[in-house]
Amino acid sequence: MVLPPKRQASPATLLAAHRLKAVRSVAVIGAPASPDHVRHVLTDHEEAIRREVDRGGQVFFVHNRVQSIDPVRRTVERLVPDLTVAVAHGQMPERRLEEVMFRFFHGEIDVLVCTSIIESGLDVPTANTILIHRADRFGLADLYQLRGRVGRSHHRAYCYLLVPPRGRLTAEAEKRLRTIEEHTDLGAGYRIALRDLEMRGAGNLLGADQSGFIAAVGFETYLRLLEETIAEMRGAEEARPEPPETAYEADAYLPDAYVPDGQQKLALYRRLARLETPDQIADFARELEDRYGPLPEPAAHLLEAARLKALGTRARLSRLRVDPRSGTAELSWSRGVEPKLKAIQDAAGERRVDIQVKRVDPLRLALVARGWPDLRDALVEGLQAWAPDPIVP
Repeated sequence: MVLPPKRQASPATLLAAHRLKAVRSVAVIGAPASPDHVRHVLTDHEEAIRREVDRGGQVFFVHNRVQSIDPVRRTVERLVPDLTVAVAHGQMPERRLEEVMFRFFHGEIDVLVCTSIIESGLDVPTANTILIHRADRFGLADLYQLRGRVGRSHHRAYCYLLVPPRGRLTAEAEKRLRTIEEHTDLGAGYRIALRDLEMRGAGNLLGADQSGFIAAVGFETYLRLLEETIAEMRGAEEARPEPPETAYEADAYLPDAYVPDGQQKLALYRRLARLETPDQIADFARELEDRYGPLPEPAAHLLEAARLKALGTRARLSRLRVDPRSGTAELSWSRGVEPKLKAIQDAAGERRVDIQVKRVDPLRLALVARGWPDLRDALVEGLQAWAPDPIVP
C-alpha cells in the first residue's frame, strides 16, 4: 500500500483514553486523498527493496522472531547481495544496537532486518519502504505503529504486508489486514481505533488478559472497585452484586453501515457499558431501531450479550460463557451462592435444552441447545427468576 506522510495517535492510545473517559470529545482532522493515493499489496514483492534503494531510500524488513532473525537476514542478503544489510533487535548488546541504529540513520545501511523494536520513537525520513513478515501475526495497533515508521517525509511510502496464502489465514487475521489496508489517509488512526474496538469487543477493550496490577482483578473489575471506593469515601452505600466474567463468542458490535458516524458510535458504546438492567437495555435497543432502523445481526448480538450479562449479575453468576453459533452456554457460580436451579431446569426443559452438571461446589452448568433461539430463551427465562421484578424478554 502507498502511504502519505502522517503523524497520528495509535489505536491503543485512543481506545484507552475513551474507555477511561479521559476524552470528552474528539476532533478528527481529515484530508481528501489523491486519485492514485493507495495501491494495496498483501503478498510477497521481491522488487520492493530494489525499487526503494534505487530511488535513494532505505528499507525496514520487520521479522518479529529473534530466534530466526539471522536466517531471515541471510535470505535478504541473498536476495540483494550488493546492498548493506544489518540486524536490530532488543536482545542485542546496548552498544551494538546503538551502533547499528546510528549507521542506519546516517544512510550507511540499506536494509534493516529488525523486530518491532522500531515501532515507536524512530524517525528516519529516508526510510520509506517497510516489509512486515508474517503480518497476520501482528495486532492492529502494532501494524499501525509499524506502518507509521515510513512516510515521514515528502516521499511516497510503501508498506508491504507479507502473509501466507489466504487459505491459511484465520478470519481474525484477515479482518485486521483488511482494516489496515483500507485505512491509509489522514485521520485513519481514529477509524482504525474504532474498528479495533469492534473486533475486540466493547465490554473489555483491553482484552481478557491484562498486565500489571490490573491483571490481578481484570480491567472492568478494577474500574468498578475504583468507583466503589470513591463512593464509599463519599459516604454512599454500594449493594450492587459484581457482574460475571462474560464471554460472548459471536461478532457483537455496531457496524459502520449501521452507525456511520464515529463519535456517535463511541457515545453509544459508552452508554451501553453503563446500563445495568435488562429494561434499560431494551429501551436502548428501541432507541437504536428508531434512530438507525432494524438491528443488524452484530448489533443484535451486542445487545443480547449486554442483557445476558445484566441477568447474570442479578443471578450472582461468577462466569458466563455463551456461544450462539454452537448453541452452548456455561454458567458458573461462586462458593456460598445457592442457585435457583429449578427455574433454570424448567426453562431448559420446555425448550429441549440439555443441562449437564460440570461441578457441584461451586456449581457449574453446561447447556446445550438445538439452536440459538432456544438457548437464548432458556437463559433469559431461567436467569430472570433471580430478579426482584418481572423482566420482559
